[in-house]
Amino acid sequence: MAQIIQWFPGHMAKAFRLMRENLKLVDVVFELVDARIPESSRNPEVDKLIGTKPRLLIMTKADLADPEQTRAWKQHFEAQGHTVLVLDTRDPRTPQLVTKAARQAVAAKKVAQLARGIQDQPIRAMITGIPNVGKSTLLNHLVMKNVAPTADRPGVTKKVAWLKTPTKLELLDSPGVLWPKFEDQTVGLKLALTGAVKDTIFAKDDAVLFLLDFFRHYRPEAIISRYHLAADVFDEASVQILLDITQKLGFKDDYEKASERILNDLRKGKLGPFTLDLLDV
Repeated sequence: MAQIIQWFPGHMAKAFRLMRENLKLVDVVFELVDARIPESSRNPEVDKLIGTKPRLLIMTKADLADPEQTRAWKQHFEAQGHTVLVLDTRDPRTPQLVTKAARQAVAAKKVAQLARGIQDQPIRAMITGIPNVGKSTLLNHLVMKNVAPTADRPGVTKKVAWLKTPTKLELLDSPGVLWPKFEDQTVGLKLALTGAVKDTIFAKDDAVLFLLDFFRHYRPEAIISRYHLAADVFDEASVQILLDITQKLGFKDDYEKASERILNDLRKGKLGPFTLDLLDV
């Protein structure tokens, strides 16, 4: 039986309380989602928390995602009424792009402020998102210096802090937060594959078997090419394919070590750009 994936440490519960308390202080919420899992990386509890507050939905890690799917998801979110920005956070134009989109998201509020004679106020924004979605990387770009710790692992930021940017944004950072229970374990597996939950709390081989099942229909050639497999390898069950890859990597029968390698390859883009949440395009 596959392991149930769940990760909701104490600092996340505290972060929710702080977000709830500070929401009234901001003009807009920057909701960051991973472009590789645009739906699965949206926290339903954060969505409820934001409510009708203006939001800017930022799709991060777009350089690692399937560009056709990213375009489709952007249109999907815009059809829901969201202001959406697709971002490769390494882009040097990031501060200008985010500031422009933030102004668009709060345009109605700023018009009302001008009518009351309030001019040229900084835009105050809260940054939210799941662990390892790229909040700290984005913050460092916006503030134009390393003010937030970054790492390619979840759970690095653990407290709430205000930061000012040269482009007249005032940003409230918050830790990455998941939600207490994944109703759909497929969501848990997608979060695990993209690095949103700690690697120590899930079985890597379970996650990789899910990945192989997915790539069987999505892009089998990426797996075949990367691991030098036979063209008809996907005629086999995913368990056998994992064993074949293990052999090809020289790990004998250590499929756990092979699973770790496949996970790292996926996250570093060595299997090519991919999106696990698919829309019909």
